Amino acid sequence: MILVEKDLFGRKSSFEAGRIAKQANGAVLVRSGDSLVLVTAVMGNERETDFVPLTIDYVEKTYAAGKIPGNFFKREGRLSEHETLTSRLIDRPCRPLFPEGFNREVQVVATVLSADPDVDTDMLALCGASAALTISDIPFDGPIAAVRVARIDGRLCINAPREELNRADLNFVVAGSKDAVVMVEGGAVEIPEAEVLDALFFAHQEMQVIIEMQEELRAKIGKAKIEFVPAARDADLISAMTKIAEPQIKDAVRIKNKLERRDALFAIKEALKKEFVKEGAEDAPEIERTIGVVCEDLIYEIVRELAFVKGERIDGRRFDEVRPLSMEVGLLPRSHGSALFTRGETQAIVAATLGVAQEAQFLDPLYGEGRNWFMLHYNFPPFSVGEVKMLRSAGRREIGHGALAERALRVVLPEREKFPYVLRVVSEITESNGSSSMASVCGGSLALMDAGVPIKAPVAGVAMGLMKDKERGKEVVLTDILGDEDHLGDMDFKVCGTTKGITALQMDIKIKGLSKDTVSKALAQARTARLHVLEKMKEAIDAPRADLSVHAPRITVLKINPEKIKDIIGPGGKTIRSIVESHHVKIDVEDDGTVTISGTDREQLKGAIAICKSLTEEAEVGKIYKGVVKRIADFGAFVEILPGVDGLVHISQLCDEKVRRVSDVLQEGDEVMVKVLEIDRQGKIRLSRRDAMQEG
Repeated sequence: MILVEKDLFGRKSSFEAGRIAKQANGAVLVRSGDSLVLVTAVMGNERETDFVPLTIDYVEKTYAAGKIPGNFFKREGRLSEHETLTSRLIDRPCRPLFPEGFNREVQVVATVLSADPDVDTDMLALCGASAALTISDIPFDGPIAAVRVARIDGRLCINAPREELNRADLNFVVAGSKDAVVMVEGGAVEIPEAEVLDALFFAHQEMQVIIEMQEELRAKIGKAKIEFVPAARDADLISAMTKIAEPQIKDAVRIKNKLERRDALFAIKEALKKEFVKEGAEDAPEIERTIGVVCEDLIYEIVRELAFVKGERIDGRRFDEVRPLSMEVGLLPRSHGSALFTRGETQAIVAATLGVAQEAQFLDPLYGEGRNWFMLHYNFPPFSVGEVKMLRSAGRREIGHGALAERALRVVLPEREKFPYVLRVVSEITESNGSSSMASVCGGSLALMDAGVPIKAPVAGVAMGLMKDKERGKEVVLTDILGDEDHLGDMDFKVCGTTKGITALQMDIKIKGLSKDTVSKALAQARTARLHVLEKMKEAIDAPRADLSVHAPRITVLKINPEKIKDIIGPGGKTIRSIVESHHVKIDVEDDGTVTISGTDREQLKGAIAICKSLTEEAEVGKIYKGVVKRIADFGAFVEILPGVDGLVHISQLCDEKVRRVSDVLQEGDEVMVKVLEIDRQGKIRLSRRDAMQEG
């Protein structure tokens, strides 16, 4: 067993190898505090594919937190949304570090075995994935490390305890190598670009000790890497194909319409097949693969040459130019809010729905529990890119894009105390040619304003790209990238924010890292584009609507004494059921005495509110009530002034004249006006009919 141990960010942390999961190509047990994550890396067989066949799974075991799964089968099932997002988080910085053309299956599994509530297991899993790949014989150009940087009370902190993160106005996961930042994911509360940039590179500086620990582990137990040699191809054949295809591809890539460009490139490949592939020949599959490689390489080189030599983009735009914008709100008559957002050939229909407390998403994380009051769901149907595919439930990409857009908008939502609705925004991508997640942010902002949600400021998002050429010593930052520019470029940097600053970032790269100057330039260029989009959004709707949709539920929140909760619920829930059924409303009662009443019919809602108030109202000294005499005694009368609340009118307080018998003035069942004189420490109420008559 090999152990590398250090004090990191206030906790004892370690990488251990050589004791557990020894049949994997690489296995590391990562520990920080009481959190333990086992990360394994295994290499399988070759696959015929044009991308790295890498699978990463992050799995949380409930026993890690001393819990039993809450489902019927009492065992862990499919990955949760959090596990899926963490799997993507690990995949994104690791994938570019495999050799180009590498086609052997690799699976990395990060299993949370013990979860300390103060330690982020996703950071341990990401660092562990790098360590497991680094010490294995799998070709991997690591190590890398990742930390969570947050600004709490004005101070930048690394891997802060979970509770403290609630106070952060900036929270990013940053992954990096020894020399550069390779991945960013997170959100901020309208923070200026310069402050975000400082946080990212502070994180890069602080993570270096984790990289050093992995290098020490590799030196002690690392295996020799297998040699990967890309498949050799016939040079003469490639030359012949290039001679035919190159001039045609130069014309095809300058076709501005995406589908026409795609069809033209497809026709070139088909023509090459007719020229070089002999039907039934033994080498036909290999020649077809060579055609694909030749065409992709030519497209890559030609598009980049356009940018570096001629200063042009595929669709003729300037490097810093946003595609044409079109927006419309109120598109869907029965939705509570809706928008149609179009940017070039990317389009989204976005709908906002206002719900009540019972419709919140219940969360069951390893530690604690809670409810999610805001959800953004992103759907990417095949017709949006002109394809035929099976319709399935949301995949990893859709979940990831939805989470990014949700993070971008969450910080501008009103406080729940002021706007007690559950909010669900759904983005239906109807056309896509790049930046569809950013269309979801813009459309989501418009739909929320159309729904009358009093957001603090509209939010827009722009996807930035990069093309870098070491040989020419040039790089260009591209604003609002197309799908092809994403595919052929070196960076996909999504930046969301308001006029004040950034609310969310997501950065992925295909090269080994980015300098601070490059990131700074991309953020500055993104801000200019974002302000342009926000100005256009104002033309569609410049502020949240003053009134909610007539189809949206109305919600009233009452604050009651928690001891009165039983009066609303009633025996066996009888009282609350009666109110719900008779007034067609929904009622949610929380332990702290917050009662949320909602319904679509205003009169029915008013009636339900009145009943709840009467059931929970508490007597106030000096207030006059109409009560009912419940019992007569020699010394006075007991009068119910509120449901279940009665007090005593002493015989001396019945009227100005002297009364010999209470029954001479009052009888059981009489309605009578009384004034509350006093409520003693035991809660006993002293009433006066005489004072009420005098004031009456």
